[in-house]
Amino acid sequence: MVNLEWYRTFKEIYENGTLTKASVALYASQPGVSVHLNALEAYVGKKLFERTSRKMIPTEEGKFLYEYIIESINKLEIAEQHFKKTTQEKNPSLHVGMCSEMFQHSIEHEIPKLEFDLVAKFGAHTDLIKDLNNGLLDLVITPRKQSDKKSLVEYTAFSKERIILIAGIKTDTTTVEAHIKSHNYEELEEELQRNTWYSASNEMEHFRRFWYENFKKRPSFKPNYILPNIGSIIRCLSNENGLALVPDFLCHEAISNNEIRRIWDGRVKTENTLYFASRTDLKYKKELKVLQGIFRTKMKTEVD
Repeated sequence: MVNLEWYRTFKEIYENGTLTKASVALYASQPGVSVHLNALEAYVGKKLFERTSRKMIPTEEGKFLYEYIIESINKLEIAEQHFKKTTQEKNPSLHVGMCSEMFQHSIEHEIPKLEFDLVAKFGAHTDLIKDLNNGLLDLVITPRKQSDKKSLVEYTAFSKERIILIAGIKTDTTTVEAHIKSHNYEELEEELQRNTWYSASNEMEHFRRFWYENFKKRPSFKPNYILPNIGSIIRCLSNENGLALVPDFLCHEAISNNEIRRIWDGRVKTENTLYFASRTDLKYKKELKVLQGIFRTKMKTEVD
């Protein structure tokens, strides 16, 4: 008999593209994920993925199987989450989604003080909002507001993040700062491009937007180092050489510790409004307000 966990594993591999990412999503070991996939392929008698060094590419049989089972799997996951909520009256549980940097910055140190259970999920904003709509999450922190009249999701603005130019403490920014002071933006752009740049794979949109709003053109170069997240950038720049464009609240501590320097806020403010996205039918509204209060307090402290 087929094990339903095989299908869930197959779904995560299909959607995440690699065994490593699928294992993270499933809170399982990579060998365990491989065992499930091999068992499912043996059961159906067909190869479901082409293995490459970088990605698992679904075969035609894999694509067909995914389309056939995805609706049922999603319904089972929704039922599972709602069942948990109705059977844990004495210990409420909130499922929240956000980027890993926001979690580490605002909520990680507060978790031991919470009087309710919390399940955190990291991922792309579009995927997290999809899970919120499907009832798999209760709260998402997002810089994007989606409008859908049929949705049970409501958005509440609570803070802003500003994209700023930072430099490692060993970076010679004399010429850059001179051009900023004299408002010589054409020379400034050329000088910036001569430097070593860091960016994050999930923040390239911020990089391009800052550049376009301040220089009225798209950047004509690619960063030297594209890292997994903003935290990696700040750690690499600390006490070293290089430039990066990052949200201001994430580098406040490193700036205060003189590990990096805040070089330029831009001649045009490049800002994102941060929203609480939550379901209107959420049962644990008291616990939701506790979480929202933590985020508001932490973000207000950084803004101040």
